[in-house]
Amino acid sequence: MSLKPISAAAFTAAALTSLRRVAEGQRAEVGAAATVFADALGGDGVIQAFGTGHSESLATEIAGRAGGFVPTNKIALRDLVIYGGEPPALLSDAKLERDPATARRLYELAAPHPADAFVIASNSGINGCVVEMAAVVKEHGHPLVAITSLSHGTRAESRHPSGKRLADHADVVLDNGAPFGDSVLTLPGGGTACAVSSITGALLVQQVVAEAIRLLLERGAPPPVYLSANIPEGDAHNAALEARYAGRIRRGA
Repeated sequence: MSLKPISAAAFTAAALTSLRRVAEGQRAEVGAAATVFADALGGDGVIQAFGTGHSESLATEIAGRAGGFVPTNKIALRDLVIYGGEPPALLSDAKLERDPATARRLYELAAPHPADAFVIASNSGINGCVVEMAAVVKEHGHPLVAITSLSHGTRAESRHPSGKRLADHADVVLDNGAPFGDSVLTLPGGGTACAVSSITGALLVQQVVAEAIRLLLERGAPPPVYLSANIPEGDAHNAALEARYAGRIRRGA
């Protein structure tokens, strides 16, 4: 059987197919995740978001962006250097995201409140740091939403000593619909190219935010949502909301 030509159009078609499948097939899970968000925010909690590698982009999608919730905080591997005093050279270690030992330190540096909820993103869901973070989060009693590829995670061996994966610890699992290996276009000499997990993951995040806002409005609670900092009233609006969570949310360059 001949391969389809690789092109922007081919990727767009594949990505749109994945987006439709995720959008239509995750409604119950999106609703459950939105309830986690709304309950946390309604109880003076913060949404703590964590991801490593390209999955950090999903934490950025949640924390500190226009149209999203103000009470959000991104946890990142670089926190070990910025807040933990580790040497910058630590971040050059490509295996850092596979090391379970870093997770507890990152949790301590974030200093979450009991009311906080967590979102952890990892396409594979198998690396030691994210699996350990999920375990730590549940040890401390926080609700946990995972964004991951079940297709990949069920086929790949866990790199955590427990043998567990991210999804095994989560209260709600959002399946980003990415295939094993993430990429969707088959190369003539073998292998695949052009990944979709960041696109489908971002869709899931924004669906959850939209549903959580709906729930908050139904409960009579004004949703604490950012305006763009690049419109005239944005800075003042955002600063007033951020002041309510002083010391609990990090906003950097």
